[in-house]
Amino acid sequence: MPAVLQAQVADIADGYRSTLILNLITLTVCLFILHIQNEAGWTNFVWYAAAVVVVACRAYALNALNRRGKLLSAPQSSLTILSLGALASGVVWAALPWTVDDFEPLGRHAPLFLMMGGMAAGSVIKQIGYTPLALSYSIPILLSLMVNLIGNWRPNDVLVGLCLSLLIFVFIRRSIWAERMFVSSQVARHEATTLADSLTRANSDILRQNSRLEALANRDTLTGLANRMFFHGRLAGDIARAAVVKEQVALLIFDVERFQSINDTLGHSAGDALLREIANRLSSIVEDGSLIARLGGDEFAVVVSGPDALHRARTHAAAVLEAIRRPIHWHQRQAVIGLSVGLAAYPDHADNAEELLACADMALYDAKRGDRRQLREFDPDLRRNAERKRIIEQDLDRAIQSGAIGAWFQPQVDLTTRRITGFEALVRWQHPQLGFVSPPEIVNAARTVHLSEQLTASIARDACLLARRLPDFGLGDVTVALNVSPREFALYSVPCMLQRVTSAHGVAPSGLEIEITEEAILDPALADEQLKQLEQDGYKLAVDDFGMGHSSLAYLIGLKVDRLKIDRSFVKDVARSETNQKLISAMVSLGQSLSLDIVVEGVETPEDAAILARLGCSIAQGYLFARPMPANALDTWIADHQPTALKRKTRAKHLSVA
Repeated sequence: MPAVLQAQVADIADGYRSTLILNLITLTVCLFILHIQNEAGWTNFVWYAAAVVVVACRAYALNALNRRGKLLSAPQSSLTILSLGALASGVVWAALPWTVDDFEPLGRHAPLFLMMGGMAAGSVIKQIGYTPLALSYSIPILLSLMVNLIGNWRPNDVLVGLCLSLLIFVFIRRSIWAERMFVSSQVARHEATTLADSLTRANSDILRQNSRLEALANRDTLTGLANRMFFHGRLAGDIARAAVVKEQVALLIFDVERFQSINDTLGHSAGDALLREIANRLSSIVEDGSLIARLGGDEFAVVVSGPDALHRARTHAAAVLEAIRRPIHWHQRQAVIGLSVGLAAYPDHADNAEELLACADMALYDAKRGDRRQLREFDPDLRRNAERKRIIEQDLDRAIQSGAIGAWFQPQVDLTTRRITGFEALVRWQHPQLGFVSPPEIVNAARTVHLSEQLTASIARDACLLARRLPDFGLGDVTVALNVSPREFALYSVPCMLQRVTSAHGVAPSGLEIEITEEAILDPALADEQLKQLEQDGYKLAVDDFGMGHSSLAYLIGLKVDRLKIDRSFVKDVARSETNQKLISAMVSLGQSLSLDIVVEGVETPEDAAILARLGCSIAQGYLFARPMPANALDTWIADHQPTALKRKTRAKHLSVA
């Protein structure tokens, strides 16, 4: 009804200028507060300028409508223009928290929080005649505060954020009620039917706003898929229903490979386009009513419920993996990506939504750790392995400190004379709960919990203790080798650590041999300076697992490596493998041409030892000669493997000491 609209416009226009002036004052106070707190940056000044421009535009719009006589003659247009102005102001106010670093609404930024809340509340209280205008201004502000509070994940913030959501509801109800009262007072002087028409329009506006808010709450804005919050609610609901009707709920988690690389090389717009295309392909394949959601970043999920859910999930995963092989085109460019997929099902693998998500994540991690671009279904072993890994990481520090983790030693002997030429220190841990823990598990756990230096230092200490005793056995020229992973060079200074340990035990660096894998040779930048420092300090250097990588010969020569250790994979059953014999012969020739000692690992039979000696290998280690043993078991073994004259000398020395 035109008369009602005119009354609404008049109500808004009354005091409109004072509202704009109050806006300007409050904007200035907010900027001043940030300045006092030494937090005012260029983004805040940009925000302030934008807000002032919006206020100026709102004032200009009101004056223009007045000058042209359209403020009351075209009331609907006037209301729309004024509401848009209010919405613009509300959006600018809502942007304030995002221009402040680490916005703390319940902390140091509480004055800003109170001012924003006050402005939103004032809009609802003052603008009683027209709901859209009041809510256009207040809702963006309150939503921004709510998102910031809940996004902090602190209990107090989350609680206040939830209270804000209730406040939004109250404001909407209050604004609607006020408008109804206003309209009723106007309709009382006009036709009775005007009330029904105006309420219909108001209800339509409310429904549209509710629909928009619902979409914002449940949908990912980039892809249009369900968002993480809606996903969690749906997953829990489907599992609750499945528990009643005795059906399955299958969960697929997809992770996009190389997404960060595409973002870095082609830009974020390309990354966004890629995510939208993946969402489109998922939607075109999963058409059975299953929920498709974007969990955030480059991770997607599909919840499959109902009869035969696990089988349908496997079918979906296979189809998606096939579809994603096609290149994704964007602005005359294309990207080829892959997906890793984890699958878990209720009640087969988990009893609730949280456990099901954890199981799917474990399966996804296993898929990414393997060949990628594949589906991995949850297996109970994954949970056991994850628990084993957790226990190892949890107990590692205590085991290093207590000496439960230590070095065992495997001798190295001359293939011709059988004389002892060295020992290799190997990490060992007999866990009281898990039993034997393999060296790779120990090393990986140490890297995860940042104990690599402490672990290697403990093995180096055991190696020094052995090296200090070797002259007593007539083995003063024998070295003790210990392994250092190339990745450790990037974590700490290996030469400094070894210098501390050798100095503390009075062992010369020449008594230790540092074994590195070909990875360090292949990528000199990884450890170049430290390896040269080790060489200068006097440590002997050996390349472990030789033949498994692509060592640079020039770098081998420049680094002055002392030994090459041929990997055990070439040695196993070498007596029956002509191919391995030829490969070993070639590696021996290479080592001899570079004046390097050749050590072969994994020698287990006399036949293999004889062949290796004939091929020119000089030093060997393996079960044929001795298994790894603790340091206190070496005395007897050394005595049994020394020449007779040296045995008498060693025994005499021990007797004289006794």
